[in-house]
Amino acid sequence: MEEPQLVTCLEQQFGFSEFRAGQSQTIQNLLAGNSSLAIFPTGSGKSLCYQFSATQLSHLTLVVSPLLALMKDQLDFLASKNIPAASIDSSLTPEQNNKVMADIKAGQLKILMVSVERFKNERFRNFINQVPISMLVIDEAHCISEWGHNFRPDYLKLPTYRHQLNIPLVLLLTATATRKVKQDMAAKFGIEQAHIVQTGFYRNNLNLQVLPVSEAEKNTQLSKLIQQQKGAGIIYVTLQQSAEQLAAKLTAQGHSAVAYHAGLKDENRQNIQQRFMHGEVDIVVATIAFGMGIDKADIRYVIHYDLPKSIENYSQEIGRAGRDGKPSICTVLANSNSLNTLENFIYGDTPELNAIEQVIDNIKKADSGQWELLLYQLSNQCNIRQLPLKTLLVQLELKGIIKAKYSYFAEYKIKCLQEPETIVNRFAGERSQFIKSIFNATQFKKTWGILDFETLQSHYPCERSRVLTALDYLHGLQLIELKASNMTEVYQVDQLALQSDELAPQLADYFKQNEGSEIKRIAALLRLLQLENCLSHNLAAYFDDRHAPENCTHCSVCDGNKALLPAPETPPMPEQQKLSDILAQLRNHLNTDYFSDTLAARFLCGLTQPIFTKTKARQLNGWGICEQQRYEDVRLTVQSLL
Repeated sequence: MEEPQLVTCLEQQFGFSEFRAGQSQTIQNLLAGNSSLAIFPTGSGKSLCYQFSATQLSHLTLVVSPLLALMKDQLDFLASKNIPAASIDSSLTPEQNNKVMADIKAGQLKILMVSVERFKNERFRNFINQVPISMLVIDEAHCISEWGHNFRPDYLKLPTYRHQLNIPLVLLLTATATRKVKQDMAAKFGIEQAHIVQTGFYRNNLNLQVLPVSEAEKNTQLSKLIQQQKGAGIIYVTLQQSAEQLAAKLTAQGHSAVAYHAGLKDENRQNIQQRFMHGEVDIVVATIAFGMGIDKADIRYVIHYDLPKSIENYSQEIGRAGRDGKPSICTVLANSNSLNTLENFIYGDTPELNAIEQVIDNIKKADSGQWELLLYQLSNQCNIRQLPLKTLLVQLELKGIIKAKYSYFAEYKIKCLQEPETIVNRFAGERSQFIKSIFNATQFKKTWGILDFETLQSHYPCERSRVLTALDYLHGLQLIELKASNMTEVYQVDQLALQSDELAPQLADYFKQNEGSEIKRIAALLRLLQLENCLSHNLAAYFDDRHAPENCTHCSVCDGNKALLPAPETPPMPEQQKLSDILAQLRNHLNTDYFSDTLAARFLCGLTQPIFTKTKARQLNGWGICEQQRYEDVRLTVQSLL
């Protein structure tokens, strides 16, 4: 399709009179049958590339998106343009889910949005395998690269799913990709260099400032900065506790400020987001949990109270400012004090070899080639945090050792909103007997009861799926309330491949390499903040944009203010005898045969581990006594003591 025809379709379908930079080129690539990678700045219209293309393609476009809120926003937009689209996600009732699947089978939908985790469900994979798909779209596609930030383990399986589903066309969308990440993403999906569309990273309305400041002066400098600003702003901190404390201080000073972090309930987070979007709150003090899906055009400033996690995180976070094209200020209150905190997040996530061996031993015990796990239970048992444990499972899948089959809730709680006998009497014959058997197999305590599936099977043999359908039906009629918990994942196991002695060391080495890569990412950020030439130019160059001006004239370096970060205010290491006493107490408390320098250093640095939570070790004397020390320094000290 030629450019004039594309513009005509754009105006008719979307009401826009022209394409933004890169959109037309990407769409023409796709409509010519060429898989593409589109790298556009945040807020510059990446989504239109797949939305427009989907209307021109014969079959379904399958979109993988990392966040439910992003999906909802996209679906609302598509509905406003009369483009038939839907999502399959956890918020749907069984009836709604069945309706979406029926619409897909009937060819009535052009776009289906799902999370990457949906592919773990064998039922979904079997269903989608029967549907003709024209294009796979991966939003926030940098998540697929182990060299990228915000790496999400399940994204690694998307090339395999694409191959299994025989999808001819792929579109990858991201705002942040270094040259290495860009090439990695393209290689995973066989995208040719000619079909990578990058519009430039540099934004001339963002004023980048690095302000060296000691920890003691931070709050004073922050107050000055906020007083100089008008309009909405975001202040980024590292820790949830810092977000709460800082928001409280700003509120006490008369500012309209609120804290936002992953520790808040979903409805609280949504409420805060909506109030900010509608101008009811001026300042959000947030961890990195805030931002994805925020499309507020008039954010006038972004302040990093603590150091960002990486250059990628920094660029994403400042990218939320000034989307209306008007001048906006992005300031880092920079010192090295939060360096330890950033590094410790990384060191706390790397599983030890012993822990990896425990996971492998657990899989070896699987009967009949099937392995079932509760993630939190396995995490506690093997002392691996849940995110790295998910990464480990994905690596085992990629090696062909395990294969995700399906997942189910192991526990169902029931609360009758009418007398059980009254509910049973609404049904006749065998159905009445079936419902009665469900209630008889439920152990009620006061109002709530837990359904015992084994008891039900012994008295009334039936398919588990029929029981769940019945419970959903009763819940839909408002005869019962239903709560499902204990998500259990089921994998098929190749026991032969599991026997290799090299497997655990290979996996441990993989995590060690990732750890080193993340530490280097922090070092790269520190170098950027202290550069002696234009910040904007160097930031663009990091993301392989060679067209930014050498001197932007609107960053702190161009203003003549080169930054030298104050050295971290590190207290002296505690005395060795004191550390020895603490570690002896810890070893005795944990009561385990396995006690390593890594485990001990994590305790002293206050790095939460499943074993510390399970044994309440955080209540011991000495927990976090070295949290202001560099982790590696603490580990080496512990190594000499042990």
